[in-house]
Amino acid sequence: MPQINKTDVGVGSSSSRSGAAAGTGVSSWSTARVALTAFFALDGFLFAGWVVRIPAVKAEVHASAGQLGLALLCVSAGAVVVMGPVGRLCLRYGNHPVIAVSAVVLCSAVALPAQVHSVVGLGGVLLLFGAGYGAMNVGINSAAVDLVAAIRRPVMPAFHAAYSMGGLIGASLGGLLAGQLTAAQHLGLLAVFGLVVSVAAGVPLLRERVPRAEAGGSGAAGVEAGAVVGGSVVLVLLLGLVALCDAYGEGALADWGTLHLSADLHATASVAAAGFAAYSLAMTAGRLSGTKLVERFGPTRVLVTGAGIACGGMLVAALSPWLPLALGGFLLVGLGLANIFPLAIDQAGALNGPKGVATASMLGYGGMVLGPPIIGFLAQGMGLPRALLSVALLAGLAGVAALAVRRRSRL
Repeated sequence: MPQINKTDVGVGSSSSRSGAAAGTGVSSWSTARVALTAFFALDGFLFAGWVVRIPAVKAEVHASAGQLGLALLCVSAGAVVVMGPVGRLCLRYGNHPVIAVSAVVLCSAVALPAQVHSVVGLGGVLLLFGAGYGAMNVGINSAAVDLVAAIRRPVMPAFHAAYSMGGLIGASLGGLLAGQLTAAQHLGLLAVFGLVVSVAAGVPLLRERVPRAEAGGSGAAGVEAGAVVGGSVVLVLLLGLVALCDAYGEGALADWGTLHLSADLHATASVAAAGFAAYSLAMTAGRLSGTKLVERFGPTRVLVTGAGIACGGMLVAALSPWLPLALGGFLLVGLGLANIFPLAIDQAGALNGPKGVATASMLGYGGMVLGPPIIGFLAQGMGLPRALLSVALLAGLAGVAALAVRRRSRL
């Protein structure tokens, strides 16, 4: 098979980075980077704002737990269905126009769940919301891959840190406003705010021209050895598996983490909530430090080490009968998972452009969808602590898959 290089290129030397930046006219703090960071933060902010209003919307449409679960699956279904076509649209029209259009769809759709009065109607608007969310994620991640290649710095984790920060702010603000505003008022304000930010960030982003990352090449945080071009599909699927394993853990912790702390370790509601907040903050901190870690150690070491830390942390959190030790395990899981998903998406994009981003993202969202129900099924048969061990198992599998990508890219 043809190959580009057998040498680790990592992030390149400082001279190659500066030379690339000078050649493309893209600085490490360009307008494109600032605008793209704003879109990542907006993405997390809007999604978290919707999540904290789920109980109020459930009451409004008089949905049972099962009906609500089916309606919520429509978010993931809408996202997964559009990801492949949106990847092709990014190739045809460019990432930035796709981001602008999908942001308008997402911002408009976030107000709709509070405007319907039936479960069927809720499922319909959540399909639209999921489509906007999925389209925007493919667009912003594809644009981030191009920017990483242009500036020759592994800044993908920083973009995902902005998403995490947006989510933390959206959830915190939503909690504060829950007693002051109705769901319709809150989600309506989110829509207006989102549209304002979309215009403010979208106009300069549309004016920027960032060179498209060469498919099969390696960006700053791309596959460390030049990719085997003929085998890029297999590599992208392996990276999608890495993303799936990570997203499985994130979904499981979001839905079952606080329940484990409260039901199995008898934590108070506030301590259980603080445990999940600590996990989220650890993930944000890990992503903020991700660029420096990748520059120093390379993406494969960061991926594999993160998988090992997450695996060990989940073993401690699931098996420890002592609450403080379990909380420490949650912190380790957050730190370990932090950079796995963004680096997997970045490498998939470096291999196969927006199509690679779309494929890896679809697999990743599959993990997000499958995680919570699988944990629930396992918990019925063996108890929640043992069910959560599946998170540790898949975290370990993510590390193995990352090593397989490294090995196969050297063949």
